[in-house]
Parts: sequence; C-alpha cells; structure tokens
Amino acid sequence: MNTTLVIIIGLAIYVLLYTSYGRYLQQRVVKAGEEETPARRLYDGVDFVPANRYVLFGHHFASIAGAAPIVGPVIALAWGWLPALLWIWVGNIFIGAVHDYLSLMSSVRYDGHSVQWIAGRVIRKRTGRIFSLFVFFVLILVVAAFASVIGKIFVKQPAVPTSYLFKIGAALLLGVLLYRVRMNFTLATIAGVLMLSASIIAGRALPLSASYQTWMVVFFFYIIVAASIPVHILLQPRDYLNAWLLIGGLIIGGLAVLFAFEPMVLPPVTVFSPPVVAGKNTPFWPVIPLIIACGSLSGFHAMVASGTSSKQLSKETEGLFVGYGSMLTEGFLSTLVVVCIGAFGYMVIPPETARSLQAGSAGFAEHYIDATKALGGPVGLFSKAYAEVTNSVLKLPKDLMVILASMWVASFAMTTLDTTNRLARYTLSEILEPLNRAAPRLYTFLTNRWIASAVSAAIGIGVAWTGAWSLIWPAFGGANQMLASIAMMTVAAWVMRDLRVKSYNVLIPALFLWITVTSAMIWYIAYAVPTFMPNNPIQAYTLGGITAAMLVLNLLLIHDFLKPRAGGYPSD
Repeated sequence: MNTTLVIIIGLAIYVLLYTSYGRYLQQRVVKAGEEETPARRLYDGVDFVPANRYVLFGHHFASIAGAAPIVGPVIALAWGWLPALLWIWVGNIFIGAVHDYLSLMSSVRYDGHSVQWIAGRVIRKRTGRIFSLFVFFVLILVVAAFASVIGKIFVKQPAVPTSYLFKIGAALLLGVLLYRVRMNFTLATIAGVLMLSASIIAGRALPLSASYQTWMVVFFFYIIVAASIPVHILLQPRDYLNAWLLIGGLIIGGLAVLFAFEPMVLPPVTVFSPPVVAGKNTPFWPVIPLIIACGSLSGFHAMVASGTSSKQLSKETEGLFVGYGSMLTEGFLSTLVVVCIGAFGYMVIPPETARSLQAGSAGFAEHYIDATKALGGPVGLFSKAYAEVTNSVLKLPKDLMVILASMWVASFAMTTLDTTNRLARYTLSEILEPLNRAAPRLYTFLTNRWIASAVSAAIGIGVAWTGAWSLIWPAFGGANQMLASIAMMTVAAWVMRDLRVKSYNVLIPALFLWITVTSAMIWYIAYAVPTFMPNNPIQAYTLGGITAAMLVLNLLLIHDFLKPRAGGYPSD
C-alpha cells in the first residue's frame, strides 16, 4: 500500500463518518437546537463569552492537540503501521470523537459545568467528588510536566521563546481587531496569519536566552494571568492563530503524502508484544490506548470540552463542528504522522540502523525504538520525516520544514499549559463548593479567579521546579485514559438518564473502553512497575500506589454507574 491510498482512505472515512455518524449524534441523540447556550445566557465577559465557531474551533483544537498526537503514533509503529492506523481510525471515530462531542454538549446543557461535576448529577455525588479530586491531581501534573518540557525547549532553542512572545503580541492585536475594532473576520484572519508568520521569522532573527529557573518564574506569572483574564483577550485569538499554524502544516504535509505515491516501507505488522513500555513485551491490546492517546481518544479532551469550550459555544448546532470535528482533525494529524514515518522513515534513520530494520520484522521493534531515540525521540523522527516528504514532493526547504514541525509542539504545549491552569481553576472551585455553605466568605476568596489560578500555578510550577513530576509521569498515560473511561461512562449515563435515549453505540464503546483501560492498568502494575524497583524503588512504589488508587476509583465508577441512586440529583 502507498501513501496516496492511505491518505485517501483516511480522508474518506473521516468525511463519511462526520456527515453520517456525527450528524446522527447531533440530531438523534443530543437533538441540538436553537436553545440559548451558557455563553450567551450566563455571559460574564471573562469565561462565558460566545465565540465565532472558527475561533472556537481554533481554541479547542489548539488546546487538545499537543505533542501526544505525534509522540503516540511514532511509538506505536513498533507494532507496525497497520495496527497503529486501525486504532487511530476506529478509536477516533467510535470513541474519541463521540467522547469529545458528548462531553461538550452535556456541559452546555449543564450551564458549562465540567464533566466530573456532571458525573455527580447523573451517577452519584460521591462519584463526582472523587472524580473532581482525581482530575485536579491530573491537571496539576499536566501543568508541571508541560512547564518543564517547554522550559527545556526554551533553553535549548532560544528562537522559540522569541517567536512565542511575538505571537502573544500578535494574538492580543488580533483580539483588538476582532472584538474592539470589529474588523471584517476574513481581513482580521489574514492580518493574524501574516503576524504569525512574522513572529516565526522574528524568532530566528532575535533568539532569547535564559535559564530554566528563569522560565519557570515567567511561566508562573504568565499562566496566572492567562488563566484569569477574559478569554476573548488572549485565549481565543491566540488559539485561533495556533490552529492556522497546525492546519497550514497539515495541508502542506497532506498534499505532500497525497502526491508522493511512495510505498509504506516499514512493516505493516510486526509482533503482538514488542518491548514498548519499560523494555517489557507490551501486548497491543489492552495497552495500545496508553500509547496512542490524543490522536485516537483522550480524557483530557473532556476537560477542555466541558471546561472552556462549552462556555464559549455560541450555538448548540456548532458543537458538532467544534467537538467532533476537532477530534477528527487531530486523528488526521496522527494519520499523517504514521504515513510520513511509514514511507519516509528509512530516509532519516541512520544507515546502520536502517540496515538493521531491513533485516526483518523479528527484531524490528528493538531497532526501531533505538533509532527513534537516536533522532531525538518521536518528535525528532517525525519532524525529519515530515521535512523529507515535503522537500521531495513539494521542494520546500528541509530546515524550514523541520522548524515548522517543531513549532507545532512548542506552540500547542504552551497553549495546553495555560488552558490547563484555567481548567484547574474551574475544578478547584467545584471541589470547594461545599465550603460555600459553611464559610461563604472563605469560599469567595479561594475561588476568586486570580487566587484559584495562583494556587494551581504555584503547585504545578513548584513540582516542575523540583523535577518531582518525572517520578509520577509514567502513570499519566493510564490516568489520562482512565479519565476518558470515566468521562465516556458519564456521558453514556447522561444520554440514557437525562436525554432518555437508549443509544447502545454510546454505551457499548464506553464499556469497551472501561474494560480496556482497566485491563491495561492491571498489566501496568503487574509488568511495568516492577522494572523500576531495582534502580528506583521509591518510583516503583509511587507508581504502583497511584495506579492501584486509580484502579479502585475505576471499580468504584463502574459500581456507581451500574447502581445509581434514583432521583434527579442523587445523594449519598
């Protein structure tokens, strides 16, 4: 099979399913209409602000698309390009996009509340409370990890922080053009894209060097401000520009592989259990969702959909484009990653390693993983393969294409960083809701948007400063997919109990995901965690304890889902 055929099949699947299955969810399950959305009904000029659907698509897409849609598929090629593609397509369409869209729309129907808050209403309050605490822990971990990753990128590549600072300026100016000057949307978009291009050029010309600790201090104040100011000032216009950055890269890459007519050189299938996780033989099922996350399905998407996007949706009928459409677009990005490396990976892998890969699929996984590390990890391998295909087909400069592909990671990681801090602010406010009855003044103080943002920022950046996040980060893949499992069960309960729709195409994927994630977590405890014991027993016990706690939560969830309290607002 060649690159052209794979891309055509992928595009055809996505277009067909969006216009059929997506429309079915919108019209038959959610029954989206012209009801006033929270963005208009609860408008406050800070969080609840209706956005143009293309601007909101940009925010939602930029927030959910970070490094994971690239990193996961690159690693998954150890199983072969065919299993990786199948999980991306099947998981993306029947679980990921459904999960994202229903998380968004359930939040819209519940006044913009988070999916964990909704779990406390459609399942049990106990479920919602525990879910919220777990979500807050994961969000803090994301803040810590992304701050550390971006800090290291800023130190190693001084052109990136300059570009990002100029891009913030461009976003602020675009916000003025859109919301104050009220310039024609198309003209404002052209101006924004030109400013975005200029910021990248400026970064190359004016690199900015600073220490890791300096960037941590900058990030601390930046994410407090970014999470507290009105969304239309920075968040909406910046993420709209980010979406153009990624969509531009997708169009260039998509055209290149479409007209490349190159065969998929890497093996379509290798072995069922290559040494992917911690050097252990890793079975494709049930572990694949821990490897390919955001490109197929991700619990973090539910946090964004029900955290920020639901508060900006102007019309219910635009939810399909924003929620379902963004997930399919991210799936296409992961498809592009698989095709680029599957067809052009040999051209960028060191010759001696390439010869080892060509020796056969028996030892392919080990050699492939080594080759990935030698090229700077998954992002390094993808950026070089992307540059190779765009250069060979479209004759674009390789160095510029490497920079473009690398900028995706930096820009979207930074977007995820401050969006996550805003989500942590929302989650903290929901956790503290019982305090509103006992001590209303204290509740008002702690949930003030500046105070709540500072609390989450201080914890997250503090963990990044010490490097402690790396101790528990290996469990994040399981935590993220368990979030997806809980969110999927929650929206299934919402569909059946609130909407009164017996939609088995929501319930069955939810149960399948729960079984898969639970099995993967059991495998992780039994086989992966012990590998940390000889060299780092503290990490082994920490990971084991966290994973075991998540398993208990997952079992509690399925118990509460199958035996909910009767009545509209259940209580324990």
